[in-house]
Amino acid sequence: MVAASKGRWQARVQNSLWLDAHSEPQPDLVLAKRSPDYYRKRHPRPADVYLLIELSDSSLGADQADKLAAYGRAGIAEVWIVNLNELTVEVYREPHFSGYGSKVVLRAGDQARPLAFPDVAVDVAELLKR
Repeated sequence: MVAASKGRWQARVQNSLWLDAHSEPQPDLVLAKRSPDYYRKRHPRPADVYLLIELSDSSLGADQADKLAAYGRAGIAEVWIVNLNELTVEVYREPHFSGYGSKVVLRAGDQARPLAFPDVAVDVAELLKR
């Protein structure tokens, strides 16, 4: 995915994301809008996020409930949960006050395409490798 960026986004791995004055989670991966200072002076905010990815095994329940609801309330446009227990990728879109209006489950053999970058195809089997 990094090679496909062509400078269109900045990848942030387990760095804080400002959702509101009381919430700064550390998602596993965020594809954020490019920032000249690489977010040294502030954390990215929801409007800066193209795609947020959580890798989930033991944290699956919290990721699907608490975190997903918080990301939806904040208006994060797209969240992928890489569900390592069921070997699926859950793609959430259409954020709203309690979560997301759209959920698609992908499996090995499928391709995931970020909403913001439909020209980028991600092999789901690659995401599921441990």
